[in-house]
Amino acid sequence: MQFAINYSHPSARLLSTGQLNLDRFKCPPWPDLIAEARSQRPAAVHFNLKAGRGKLRDVDWVQIAELLEQTDTPYVNVHLETRAEDLPEAPIDVTKPQYREQIAEWMLADLHQVTRRFGADRVIAENVPYRPAGNVLRPCVEPEIICEVIQTAGCGLLLDIAHARISAFHLGISVNEYMCSLPVDRLRELHFSGVNDLDGWLQDHMPAVEQDWSALRSALDQIQTGAWPRPWLIAFEYGGVGEKFAHRSDPLVIEEQARQIWNWLQPT
Repeated sequence: MQFAINYSHPSARLLSTGQLNLDRFKCPPWPDLIAEARSQRPAAVHFNLKAGRGKLRDVDWVQIAELLEQTDTPYVNVHLETRAEDLPEAPIDVTKPQYREQIAEWMLADLHQVTRRFGADRVIAENVPYRPAGNVLRPCVEPEIICEVIQTAGCGLLLDIAHARISAFHLGISVNEYMCSLPVDRLRELHFSGVNDLDGWLQDHMPAVEQDWSALRSALDQIQTGAWPRPWLIAFEYGGVGEKFAHRSDPLVIEEQARQIWNWLQPT
């Protein structure tokens, strides 16, 4: 299991001074940024593809294939996501069977576009966060729907622990119950970041707090005991490049929390 962290200028400086241990930098599909990151470590590319919105027809599949090959990233990731604007007649917290079935069909249709190009064994589907005040429709994060979609598509699971924390909270269940209800037998990649309460809005890509560490420890225990497959990568998704991450790239947080994860991943 390799360890990656979001590429940021603070993380690059920490690595150059020997204050950070990692195997790869996780990068968006930006060739210039990937080249910058690869001057220090191999890159793992993370795409912004979404299954469930019917908007994959204009994707540059050739560039995706090239980036996968250049960086030796084994999987194409896709987010399982249908938004309120895609189904305006349904409320965010919709539970009616006809809408749940429609959303599952849309996610499957988009996933099949990706699996036909790359093969199901090279595609991983990521759980997204659900918030009643957000724009992702509730069925997208229901474990039953996620299991149905991933198993039918034959692809793998990218488990995002922070997203699971947010969704589980708003669904009224524990994060461990939520994670174990997902198709973890198909786990291929793991993402982790902190979840902070910002005036009632649960925000991910933040410094980890006690509940986050507890969820990560539970997931790693499942992996280490063999209950879940060993993913190829765990990515610490704190820090980044650009205005969005200007206040979420604290070098002290990166150094301390990345070290904690790295130490947990070392064989005992």
